[in-house]
Amino acid sequence: MTQRPRSGAAPFDKAARETLTAVARTAVGDLVALDAAQGARAALPAVRQLVRDIPALGAEPAALGDADSDLLAALAELCEVIGWILFDAGLDHAAHRMNTRALDLAGRCGDRAVARLVLLNDSMLHARAERPLAALESAARVAGPRPLPTLVATLVLVRRAHALAMLGASRTAERLISRARSRFLDGPSPHDPPWAWWIDEAELTGHHGWVLARLGARDRAIPLLHEAATAPGPSYRDLFTAELLAALTGARAWREAEDLITELAPRAARIGSARTTQTLTRTATRLRGCVKAPANLRDAAVHLLESVPPHPGGEGRPSR
Repeated sequence: MTQRPRSGAAPFDKAARETLTAVARTAVGDLVALDAAQGARAALPAVRQLVRDIPALGAEPAALGDADSDLLAALAELCEVIGWILFDAGLDHAAHRMNTRALDLAGRCGDRAVARLVLLNDSMLHARAERPLAALESAARVAGPRPLPTLVATLVLVRRAHALAMLGASRTAERLISRARSRFLDGPSPHDPPWAWWIDEAELTGHHGWVLARLGARDRAIPLLHEAATAPGPSYRDLFTAELLAALTGARAWREAEDLITELAPRAARIGSARTTQTLTRTATRLRGCVKAPANLRDAAVHLLESVPPHPGGEGRPSR
């Protein structure tokens, strides 16, 4: 990430507005590439540098009310990307604050596409915080007077399926995740936003397996999670590997769980997603104290616990 020139909290003239717009758009591309390649932990220093260099990211959105729509849209998108990175880095409160800012900016310039993504991100954040009703509410706010584009509608179904699985609505959750897979097969529509590039077959397969795992249908979840975990893709999809280990442990597939830990532990320190390391930590902690698990698997779990990186907030190793 290259260092950006400092910019004022509010645009002063046309040249300043155009410069700040270009800086924000370049930063979006840089952050997305860095996050996909190395993960949210690696992107945090760049995020902090941007917040220092662009005071507009910390200004009240009302203070930018006289800015043109291009600048507001660029800042909204940058705030959305920063919010996602903070979320995947395990900094949920900061992520929610940045989501709120992104949503406000997107509303001021009429950028419905970014607003929808922010709401879907916030739905995911609520689900992680075990607030499924709030997750459903955020997903419901994505709808508008017109039918949603294909990939956006697919992601809404995914978010609703997760929340309903958490509420124990097994049949509805399974129906929704199946509808999401079917809707995806229709292919993207001309109205799908550019940010939907990451919604692909592997992503849908992983979420299908994860929803089934939430419902306790581990025998059906494990093959899907394995398929998603072994497919090439952005670094944050290590989360599907972590969910696979949790499902294998829940199914008492001890040998497969040990094989996965053996493969995972040497690279655990480089995992950039705090969501992933938190899930791995919870699973390894359960394995370490599981008297029914083989001794060599418990030893492998201890090694995995020693290998995961510390939480970026400084609280030590992630726990819940």
